[in-house]
Amino acid sequence: MMTPLRQRMLEELQRRNYCSGTIRLYLRHVADFARHFHRSPDQLEAEQIRQYQLFLIQQKKLAWSSYNQIVCALRFFYAKTLKRAFLLSDIPFPRKEQQLPLILSKEEVERILTAPRSLKSRALLMTLYAAGLRRFELSRLRVHDIDSARMTITVHQGKGQKDRVVMLSPVLLATLRQYWRYNKPTEWLFPGRTSGQPISTNDIFMVFHNAVRHAGITKKVSPHSLRHAFATHLLESGTDLRTIQIQRTGGGPHLMLRYVEVAGGSF
Repeated sequence: MMTPLRQRMLEELQRRNYCSGTIRLYLRHVADFARHFHRSPDQLEAEQIRQYQLFLIQQKKLAWSSYNQIVCALRFFYAKTLKRAFLLSDIPFPRKEQQLPLILSKEEVERILTAPRSLKSRALLMTLYAAGLRRFELSRLRVHDIDSARMTITVHQGKGQKDRVVMLSPVLLATLRQYWRYNKPTEWLFPGRTSGQPISTNDIFMVFHNAVRHAGITKKVSPHSLRHAFATHLLESGTDLRTIQIQRTGGGPHLMLRYVEVAGGSF
């Protein structure tokens, strides 16, 4: 049931053009906060916020990213929905943990990309790596986003809800052509289990971790590790930092993957 207060927060998020995923999470975090105290969140003040933050840190022991997301949701609720900006000083942002990501070597990436037996899974992981994409960006790719004439991939509504264009590697194009000839996707480049819907980010997560397991890699990695590896490997190959930044946010160099055969096709 949508209460008037929840509806107001939803509308404030929509007014600011927050993406659907962020809206869903922010609403859930504020609901969890209210449920913790068994009271409506507009009746909770600075002391309850302090207690809840300590509960998340001391008892739930949340990771920095999860905790920070809840803090952002509470700050939005009090500042934008309730118009109580004076409470923001009682909802401080946590200091970000300075941790370097685990970087996969080129050999480890090769093992991951070639581990799946399914051509669709191999093409999916290669696209994730060779285009430096995030999971949700990959899931929303459509067939017509692959432009073989311009050798580009158009990413719609990426992080910050911005469109960008990244370069398409000739070897990735060859793999996608092979995948297209075999699977014949019509709308979504990687269709999901439900007809007419794209693959879910959870399914992408499972494809990656199954490949990691079959590749015998024991590092604690995630699909985002391929994005980190993409940038690191470009840097190691001599690509300048500015070019890498452009490729990750729009435009960039070709990325050659030696272990995939070049094939023709109809993209």
